[in-house]
Amino acid sequence: MPASLKNVYSLQDFEALARRKLPRQLFSYIVNGADDESTLQNNRRAFERYGFVPRMLEGVAGRSQKISLFGQEYDSPFGISPVGLAAMWCFRGDLVLAQTAHAQNVPAVMSGASLIRMEEVAAAAPRTWFQAYMPGDPARVEALIERIRVAGFKTLVVTVDLPVQVNPERYVRNGFSTPLRPSARLAWDGVSHPRWLCGTFLRTLAQHGMPHFENWRAERGAPILSATVERDFQARDHLSWEHLRRIRSLWRGPLIVKGILRWQDAVIARDSGVDGIIVSNHGGRQMDSAVSPLMVLPEIARAVPDVVLMMDSGVRRGTDVLKALALGARCVFIGRSFNYAATVGGSAGVAHAVGILRAEIQRNMALLGINRLDELDSSFVRDLSRF
Repeated sequence: MPASLKNVYSLQDFEALARRKLPRQLFSYIVNGADDESTLQNNRRAFERYGFVPRMLEGVAGRSQKISLFGQEYDSPFGISPVGLAAMWCFRGDLVLAQTAHAQNVPAVMSGASLIRMEEVAAAAPRTWFQAYMPGDPARVEALIERIRVAGFKTLVVTVDLPVQVNPERYVRNGFSTPLRPSARLAWDGVSHPRWLCGTFLRTLAQHGMPHFENWRAERGAPILSATVERDFQARDHLSWEHLRRIRSLWRGPLIVKGILRWQDAVIARDSGVDGIIVSNHGGRQMDSAVSPLMVLPEIARAVPDVVLMMDSGVRRGTDVLKALALGARCVFIGRSFNYAATVGGSAGVAHAVGILRAEIQRNMALLGINRLDELDSSFVRDLSRF
């Protein structure tokens, strides 16, 4: 194990190490939430609201945490969420995340705001899912879906909770923008973080040139660093369920909608032909004061029992994973922690993070008295706020 990982015992330990390595602009992009960050904080508090009711003397020597999603068996019930710009804090970060997930046999979702061409990632890690922010123009929607298909992706995730751009207040305070604007402050923050500057940014420039938003649309997007170029933020505020039904007609593989929080929307999504739903508030990054996904997970599970239900936002421990599964999820996704792990240790860091979470789940399955994850149901948890 690399020396940088020897004192990392939990997913939370990665955050402080990543903060020291990254310039404040890039760390801000990962760590910050919207507005007052109440949603970000409540995502964690939601897990604290539930307590376990374990059972005893069940014989738990045959534990397995394997799951099956869309015909693919995975070794653990968690995966890597899509987070844009991963190649800016870890050299070839999108490849690192996807290939490590492939090797560890957990699902990973590539972000549409990524900086490495989707074709390269799909070739290196064929089971990776692709997450898209669909443009408003139908012709551009069709072109993007066709590119994703030709690249070799089999599973498409459509994020629906970003019809307008979010409040940039916290990013602006820390000097972050997309593209990044050259400035004395940006230069100083880069020079004062030499491990990142030499090991990630300058190495990327030397070997691959200036990173661009390679997968935002069917065509190549803006560079990540520019004084004049504007990123294509074409409005998505007129996207509707009719657009989703059109996407369903174009995409032949598993189709997942990410960003649902209302059971009524989950029913419409199911009736529109989706195969899976990721219950999510975007990790607290979009709308402040949005409800935590864990709070609405049970009612959504009751409303659409025939849909593969997943969730993200706030997961940090194996116990969090097991609570989500007990309340109706089949799998959970984690973004920040795995990106911190990639920042700190590259592929070894991501593998170490997977190992930590996997060990926590395995241990707590025994303490709960279960051998298989499909034994979990709501009888294993209690809402402590009611006592």
